[in-house]
Amino acid sequence: MIATAPAPTRASVWWSAVRPATLAASVAPVLAGTAIVVHEGGPRLGAGLLALVVGVAMQIGVNFANDYSDYTRGADTARRIGPLRAASSGVVRPDHVRWAAIAAFGVAAVAGLILSLTTDWRLLIAGAACLLAGWLYTGGPRPYGYLGLGEVFVFLFFGLVATVGTVYVETLRVTPLAILIGSAMGCIATAILVLNNLRDIDTDAAAGKRTLATRIGRRRTRILLVALVCVAFAIPVLVVLVKLESVTVLLVALAIPIAVMPVRIAYATAAGPPLVRALKRMAIAELAYALLFALGLLL
Repeated sequence: MIATAPAPTRASVWWSAVRPATLAASVAPVLAGTAIVVHEGGPRLGAGLLALVVGVAMQIGVNFANDYSDYTRGADTARRIGPLRAASSGVVRPDHVRWAAIAAFGVAAVAGLILSLTTDWRLLIAGAACLLAGWLYTGGPRPYGYLGLGEVFVFLFFGLVATVGTVYVETLRVTPLAILIGSAMGCIATAILVLNNLRDIDTDAAAGKRTLATRIGRRRTRILLVALVCVAFAIPVLVVLVKLESVTVLLVALAIPIAVMPVRIAYATAAGPPLVRALKRMAIAELAYALLFALGLLL
C-alpha cells in the first residue's frame, strides 16, 4: 500500500506563502544597520523596531503579491518546484492572497509613516517608492520582475535602502560604512533571488516569465551567483583597507563556508529540491554574515 502525503491545511499553505526562508533578506540588513548605530553612538530602539517591521512586512507583501501575480499570469504550473503557492493551491482563494499582500504592504506603510513623522518627513517619498516597487515587482501591466530587473530591486531595497535606512532613522546620518555594508547585504539578498530563479529557470521560461536567469542562461546565472558572494565578502576587506573600521569586522569571513555550500550545489545540479535547500542555506549565510559583522563591529 502506497502512503500518500497529507492534504495541506490552510495554515500550512499560508505559512508556505510567507516563504520564511526569505525573511532573512529583511531581518539581516536591519540587524547590520543597528549594529552600526550602536557602534557610532547608541540606537533609538523604537526607530529600529519600526524599521524591522517595515522590512519584514515589505518582504511578506512582496511574497504574497508574487504568489498572486504568478497565479493570475499562469506562471505557476504543475511542473514548478518549490514552496507551495497559496493562490494555486486550491486551499486558499486567490483574492484572499491578493488582500493579504495589500494588508502586509499596509502594515509597512503605517510603520513607515510613523517613522517618517518622528524622524524626517522626506522619508515619505522613499517609503512610497518602496511600496510602489514592491507591488510592481510582479504586479501591474508590465511587472519588472518579469523583465529581468528583480535582482536590481532586491539589491536596492533589501540591501542599500534597508541598511542605510535603518542607520538614517536612528541617527539622521548616512555614513560610508552603512553604504558599503548595505551593498554587501544587497549582494547576498540578491544571491537568494538568483538561486530561486535558477531553480525555476525552465518553468519560468515555459510560462513566459523572463527573469534575468531565463535571459542570460544557467551558466551565466551561476557566474553571477559567484560574483555576488565574492563581492559581499570582499567588502569588509575594503572597509578595513580604507580604515573605516578595525580588522575585527573580518569576522564575517567565518560565514564563508556557509555561503559556499549553496554555490557548490548550484554548480553541481540543476534539480529543484537541492536548489531549494541551497536557497535556504544562502538565507542562513546572510543572517550569519549580519551577526558576525555586528559582533566584529561591537568588539
